[in-house]
Amino acid sequence: MGGPEFAIAIISVLLILILLSVPIVIALGSASFFGLAYLVGSFDVAVSLLANTAYESIRSYVFAVIPLFVLMGELISKSGAAKDLYVLINRSLSKIPGRLSLATVMGNAVFGAVTGVSIASAAAFSRIAYPEMVAQKYNKAVALGSIAGSASLGMLIPPSILLIVWGVIAEISIGKLFVAGIIPGILLALMFGVFIIVFAIVKPKLFGEVEKDITKEHKKHKSTKSELIGSIGVVALIIVVLGGIWFGIFTPTESAGIGALFAFILAIFKKTSWKEIASAVLETGKISAPILFLLIAAQMYARLLAMGGISEVVQSFFTYFGDDFYTILIIMVVTWFVLGMFIDSVSIILLTVPLFTPIAGTLGYDPIAFAIIGIVAIEAGLLTPPLGLCVYTVKGSVSDPEATLGKIFLGSIPYWIILIILVFLVAFFPSLATWLPSLM
Repeated sequence: MGGPEFAIAIISVLLILILLSVPIVIALGSASFFGLAYLVGSFDVAVSLLANTAYESIRSYVFAVIPLFVLMGELISKSGAAKDLYVLINRSLSKIPGRLSLATVMGNAVFGAVTGVSIASAAAFSRIAYPEMVAQKYNKAVALGSIAGSASLGMLIPPSILLIVWGVIAEISIGKLFVAGIIPGILLALMFGVFIIVFAIVKPKLFGEVEKDITKEHKKHKSTKSELIGSIGVVALIIVVLGGIWFGIFTPTESAGIGALFAFILAIFKKTSWKEIASAVLETGKISAPILFLLIAAQMYARLLAMGGISEVVQSFFTYFGDDFYTILIIMVVTWFVLGMFIDSVSIILLTVPLFTPIAGTLGYDPIAFAIIGIVAIEAGLLTPPLGLCVYTVKGSVSDPEATLGKIFLGSIPYWIILIILVFLVAFFPSLATWLPSLM
């Protein structure tokens, strides 16, 4: 029972299933179930473990935070408030080089704070920002890259679904993880913004030939009442949600509930149709249900790791490289990159966090800082060729036949590099992630 041979067999089965494009919930769940059946020597006992795991995994009220935050983001999106915010930011930046790309970054930063899902941000801004950039004669690789790259802000700026899942799996305070993501998230947005401005100054033709005429155009159009309501509403929502968590007024789950209620009220003020609201609820179910099923599979996987001695085998593998945290971190980051080519961020967290977190803890690295490093590295994987999922999301959301995968990957390279820089900034200066949580 257990041992290196068993660990290698289980990991091999998982990798084969993933490469065969088997849905991760089925791959992880079936490998864990049959692995446990083998270990305990009884199919019936494995069924009982599965039933108990399914009940225990998601019965806690803390898991309500996922569908509630998703609902909040969907209502904001359906109400058109995300577009309002983009338009307002766009007009406010009329004299700044690379205005539209910069507005996309800032819009994604704010929108990410109400969706928590980078894929959702990529899909939304592909429809909102790309047509505007094309109209202003932006280089298409530049336009597409800024959308795909800046969508990564959604996973870092709270309330992030990835931070929630990481907190659940690693048993870390979700509230502290939310707060930990603020400084790295702002820093990432600033680095994206500086890059765009500098690039636009150096290569202005790539950022549209008619940008110089935009200021006059914008002076003719004042923001409508509806646009102001949408924009102010989104900002107010973020302040209420994060402020409540920061000052200890709400738990993350309570904050999610209040945020969803606030988003619903905003949708009513924006005169969103009941059909759109119903669609938001339906989309919430479509997004949340797979995540909750994945959490059940992850708990089965965690039991398998413990009972089969797989964690010890993986830890032994990493100790082969010594006790230098940064050497081991590079191996982990490369692993996250490779997995990011094939599967989504949540699945990567479920597969690796139970294995990697104890190793980082053994080496004495702060678990909160390690979580932020992992989230950023995983998100970078979603921009990594040949199968970066964020890139494919942009491709699928844009109808332009000239918006090729090659152009999106090319345009995403600078943002990928900046993400890697942030990984090592947090690795060398963990206080970027730990300072704010220490004040709570």
